[in-house]
Amino acid sequence: MDRPDIDPAVHQRALRGLARINRFSGSARIVWRPLAEFARSQSRPIHVLDIATGAGDLPIALAKRAIRANLPIRFTGCDISATAVTHAQNQSASEGGLTFIQRDVLRDGIPDGVDVVTCSLFLHHLEDAEALTLFGHVALSSARLLIVNDLARSRTGFLLASIGTRLLSRSPVVHIDGPRSVRAAYTPLEAVALTERAGLRGASVVRRWPCRFLLSWKR
Repeated sequence: MDRPDIDPAVHQRALRGLARINRFSGSARIVWRPLAEFARSQSRPIHVLDIATGAGDLPIALAKRAIRANLPIRFTGCDISATAVTHAQNQSASEGGLTFIQRDVLRDGIPDGVDVVTCSLFLHHLEDAEALTLFGHVALSSARLLIVNDLARSRTGFLLASIGTRLLSRSPVVHIDGPRSVRAAYTPLEAVALTERAGLRGASVVRRWPCRFLLSWKR
């Protein structure tokens, strides 16, 4: 799905499949707790940037939770793909407090005025050097909290991805990308080591179901 020449219709079908998998695996639930704790500790509204937002399902779900919790949080989702951004904009047309933009964060860095960076199921797409670039951008930004929700490389995770992608999506792209993503994923300790090398000292990591980890760093 990372290929720039992927057909937009095929891409959108894959985005819908991934959004369904994210709902089933509870991505919003995983990210929400540290985000809500941070928002409650602040005396002003906060701005969250969700990088590689894909279908936009994570910030959309988080925005709904923020409204229910009466927390003043503004969400921006960014993605390198114009197809993904358009898809996310269409999905969020009836929601407030959400913006989606096209941006290559690895090249252009984190925009000014961001308090929290969320990165969900994107880290495993990156080689070590790219991950270091991403975390380095966070270190240089105004962000005070980084939340990474990602796959943890394991045999169990590979089996779950192989089965789950076929049960939850009809997209051939998802069927292929799911198991490949687990193979390319980092272990929790490897992810923490990358943040340390990038200058983000003191990151913590916990395992989350199903075969995922939640890494968080606070300035």
